[in-house]
Amino acid sequence: MNLVDKIGELARLENGLFQKDFLLTWEKSQDEIELILSLAIILKQLREQRISPKIFDSGLAVSIFRDKSTRTRFSFASAANLLGLAIQDMDEEKSQVSHGETVRETANMISFLTEIIGIRDDMYLGEGNAYMREVGGALDEGFQEGVLPGRPGIINLQCDMDHPTQSLADLLHLQEYFGSLEDLRGKKMVMSWAYSPSYGKPLSVPQGIIALMSRFGMNIELAFPKGYELIPEIIETSRINSENSGGLLNISHSMEEAVVDADIVYPKSWAPYHIMQKRTSLLKKGDRDGLVNLEKECLNQNANHIDWEYDARKMSTTKNGEALYMHCLPADISGVSCRQGEVSADVFEKYRLLTYKEAGYKPYIIAAMIFANRIKKPGEVLQNLASVT
Repeated sequence: MNLVDKIGELARLENGLFQKDFLLTWEKSQDEIELILSLAIILKQLREQRISPKIFDSGLAVSIFRDKSTRTRFSFASAANLLGLAIQDMDEEKSQVSHGETVRETANMISFLTEIIGIRDDMYLGEGNAYMREVGGALDEGFQEGVLPGRPGIINLQCDMDHPTQSLADLLHLQEYFGSLEDLRGKKMVMSWAYSPSYGKPLSVPQGIIALMSRFGMNIELAFPKGYELIPEIIETSRINSENSGGLLNISHSMEEAVVDADIVYPKSWAPYHIMQKRTSLLKKGDRDGLVNLEKECLNQNANHIDWEYDARKMSTTKNGEALYMHCLPADISGVSCRQGEVSADVFEKYRLLTYKEAGYKPYIIAAMIFANRIKKPGEVLQNLASVT
C-alpha cells in the first residue's frame, strides 16, 4: 500500500487515543494498538520523503527520567522534534523536587505550555506506574480548575509494569520483518530470561512483550529458571490474551528446550519478582547494607544459571537454524561487553544491525503516541500536511 492509500485508510479510523494517556498496552484496544503502528509507519515514510509532519509551532515535550536511558531518551527527543515541539528534560536534582516540592505542584509547574510529558520510572516495584497516574491526577485538577490552559498527555517511557514504547517498536519490527500482523499468527516467540553479571534489571520488558505479543495469535514460550517469576497478574493477562487471540502461552524452565523450532528468540535478563519486592523495600528505607547484601544474593543466584546464554548451538535448533534474534539493547554480549552474558558474540553480531533497526522504530512509535494524543483526526491532518487529495 502506498503512502497516499495508507493516509486515506488512517483517515477512516476512529481515534480512541485522543487526549488519553498511554500507560499500559493492555489498557488499549486492538484498534488503538494498530492505529499507533499505522501512524508510526506513515510518519516514518513522510520523513523519508522529506514531507514535514510538524503539527506544532510552539510548545514543550517534557521528559522525566528517574533512571538512566539512551535509546528511549533520544527517541523521545527525536519524536518531539519531528512534530515541532521543543524538548525539556526535567532533572529532579536541579529542580525544587529536591527541596520537597510535591508531585501535584511539580506536575502543574512544568505544564503551562506543555503538550506531552514522557516519564520513565522503573526502579521501584509498585511505584512507577502509580507515580505516572499521580501526575495525571494532578494535571486533571490543574486543567479543571483553570490553572492549565490545556491538559498535557502522558506517555509511559518505562515503568515497573510495562515498557509500551519498546514493546510496540518490537511489534512494528516484527510486522515489517514478517510482512504483516496477520503473518505473526502461529509464529513461535520465545521470551527467555538470560544470564547477566548485573542485578536489578526491570521486569517491564519481558512483561510488556508477553502482554502485547499474546494479542496477535502467536505461540509464546516464556522461559526462565525457577525462582525468576514475573508479576503474576501480568502473566495471567497474557494468558487470557493468548486464549482470546487463538495463540498459546507456555511457561518452561529451560532455554535450551524453549528455543527449539522458534521463529523469534528474545533473550533478556531480569531480576526475580521477589527480589524486586525486597529491593523496593530496602530502597525506600535507604538501607544501603541491605541493598549490598541483596545484590550479592542475586548475583550468586544468577551465577547458578550461567548456561542461560543464547549461543550458536541453541540458535541451530530454532526454525531453519536462524530464528530472528531480538533485544531491547544494550545486550550483555559474552566476550564483548562482559565476560559471560545473555548472548554470544557471534550470534549478536549476526543480528546486530537488525537490532539497531528494531530500536529505530521507537522514535516513530513515540511520535505516533504524541500525534494520536493531541490530534483527534490524525488521518485528516496528515492528508493536509502531505497535500494529499
